[in-house]
Amino acid sequence: MALLELSGVSKRFGAVAALTNINLDVELGEVHCLLGENGAGKSTLCNLIFGVHRPTAGTITFGGAPFAPEGPADALRQGIGMVHQHFSLVGTMTVVENLMMGRTSAILDAGQVVARMKRLADEYKLEVDPWRVVRDLSVGERQQVEIIKCLLGDPKLLVLDEPTAVLPPSEVDAFLTVCRRVADDGRGVILVTHKLAEIAKVADRTTVLRQGTVIETVPMEGADMRALVRSMIGHEIQTGGDGVLAATLGLADAPAAGTAQPAQRPAAGARGGKPALELKGVSFRDAAGVTRLDDVTLQVRPGEVVGIAGVEGNGQSELGAILAGLERASAGSIVVDGTDLTAASPKEITATGVGIVPEDRHAVAVVSELSIAENMFLGATRRFSRFGLLDRAAMKKEATALMREFDVRASNADAPMSSLSGGNQQKAVLARELTLSPLKLLLAAQPTRGLDVSAVEAVYSRIQAARDKGLGVLLISSELNELIAVSDRVAVIYRGRIVGEMEATASNREAIGSMMSGHA
Repeated sequence: MALLELSGVSKRFGAVAALTNINLDVELGEVHCLLGENGAGKSTLCNLIFGVHRPTAGTITFGGAPFAPEGPADALRQGIGMVHQHFSLVGTMTVVENLMMGRTSAILDAGQVVARMKRLADEYKLEVDPWRVVRDLSVGERQQVEIIKCLLGDPKLLVLDEPTAVLPPSEVDAFLTVCRRVADDGRGVILVTHKLAEIAKVADRTTVLRQGTVIETVPMEGADMRALVRSMIGHEIQTGGDGVLAATLGLADAPAAGTAQPAQRPAAGARGGKPALELKGVSFRDAAGVTRLDDVTLQVRPGEVVGIAGVEGNGQSELGAILAGLERASAGSIVVDGTDLTAASPKEITATGVGIVPEDRHAVAVVSELSIAENMFLGATRRFSRFGLLDRAAMKKEATALMREFDVRASNADAPMSSLSGGNQQKAVLARELTLSPLKLLLAAQPTRGLDVSAVEAVYSRIQAARDKGLGVLLISSELNELIAVSDRVAVIYRGRIVGEMEATASNREAIGSMMSGHA
């Protein structure tokens, strides 16, 4: 008998069919992966299971009994826990305080929580200091706290919605090991991901969703990974050219990353010899006086992509914030195409010709409540001003043309930004930043975080096309495969310092990974 079974489950939001006739089962002791593009219905399905939404049609059984939770708290009481893609922890509180939050009389004593954490550490190797403040934890440690929070309720089923989207490469394997241990302990695990390498390591079975329907459920022993991709995106993956998408997916027969550069691409530095970006001795101390960047010196030439590789928390976020004008360097200089921008504001940086794709698009890059058109011309509405009034028709017309050019899929340019999938939001941000005039440098920080494979391909094809036209690009990413596939050079940042630099080739992957861990 299946632990969880969905039969003919559908979910509509008004006229929109998010899920149609879903049939799915999860066994005890199984890691069952859900694979699909953004908008395929994965998160909606997870939210149905966790009681956030109720199905429009169909039935759900859990443990052999009808299952219709009144909400997440009810689902948790009945034995289902969920870890969402975005953390729900309070950064200023300790781990123990976060774990006690929202609980009733069952667990109100910090000593009891610490004792149970100790047992979970022994059982699943989830070792987090209970007295540390959450904001001081690494991303991987915060993810462990989220899992501990679920396991304290002793669930029979753990639902994990894109949990590795925020993890650095060095912590993904440890997380997948925890998933395997949880399943081997006699629980069920539903893992939502779009990374085939993760599925290959941990899944017992994989269900592919496309446009709200189940395409197939496949046992993973001996599974054809290319067939899974074909089921997910609806067409055969292309592996010609530079093979960015194939390398990102980790397909074994993908062409070697970093080895196929277009013959017509202008040589790096071809535009007059000025560096697109020059960092000299850039350092940064945060509000607590902690040194986050230490004497960073780096050049990006026109017509090349320089990748910044590093485990999360080693200064790359601070570097991106400084280059975007959101933080001020404590020392050193920043020069873009000969213009000193060390003390420049975000507005001045944009006016100089720096396109910024920040790592947190929701908090910094877009205003969710505004329309797509308004987001595409943030800071440039003066172009559409006539006698003090905003010519919205002209702005919508130009935004519609950009949406068509960058394949931003939405009903129209007046739709709110919040209605777009993550991939379409990122394409809209790229459309805005890559059409700046003048454009001398592109900073892309974690540009594919949380995106599905088709969106990854679209984002990097745009970045490469800009590079091929002579633009200098600084690419910050925790996805090492992507960095090697897209970059010309990779510089490694460790504890705030650039500790090495290598040509972006597959043969250098192991050496780059070693430097990311602090080994020369």
